[in-house]
Amino acid sequence: MGYLIDFVLHIDDHLVNIVNTFGGSTYFILFAIVFVETGAVILPFLPGDSLLFAAAALAANPAYKLNIWFFVALFLLAAVGGDSLNFYLGGKAGAALSSHSWFGRLINKDKLAQSEKFFRKHGPLAIFLGRFMPIIRTFVPFTAAGSQFPYRRFLKYNVSAALTWVAICCGGGYFFGNIPFVKAHFSAVVLGIIVISLIPAVVGWLKGRHPSTPSSLPEDD
Repeated sequence: MGYLIDFVLHIDDHLVNIVNTFGGSTYFILFAIVFVETGAVILPFLPGDSLLFAAAALAANPAYKLNIWFFVALFLLAAVGGDSLNFYLGGKAGAALSSHSWFGRLINKDKLAQSEKFFRKHGPLAIFLGRFMPIIRTFVPFTAAGSQFPYRRFLKYNVSAALTWVAICCGGGYFFGNIPFVKAHFSAVVLGIIVISLIPAVVGWLKGRHPSTPSSLPEDD
């Protein structure tokens, strides 16, 4: 866990090491991290927003010879594909997996319950909003599938959320990640990204302490 925290806080240095060690394979290593973050269900703590920001910042630096558009395409595919795998697991074996003696221990039941409450409150919009909330985004597809939400409707919200998420994170890293002040305080910037992304979850938790009467899911167009 200590290494993971160090990786997140100093993700720029770790990505430089990955690029110097693996070269072009860096694309697929980062693709795998983003894909697994949501697709595996049991690994919600992997970096997401900060990883995209840092990768785009490296792509903006000619010294590393990385293509920003290749990153954008791979991150989009990883986000949509990971959520789709998560949805499949939730739909096909959600109850059985979450109650399984081995798998059940790996799932954070509190976070799963939190995402279920988030989905019930916001309905289809939770699929879009959840993409911008660390940990919650790992459980929302699983929850949506378990609620018998149609995959075609899920995919519509999922794709629009992934497009927006990648555009914001990669755009921010590409255009601002190499500003001298940002580079000098990259760990602080990463912490800021994490804090900002957690604000919706904190607000939802605070509101949850004074729950209102539950309403039915909004109809989709």
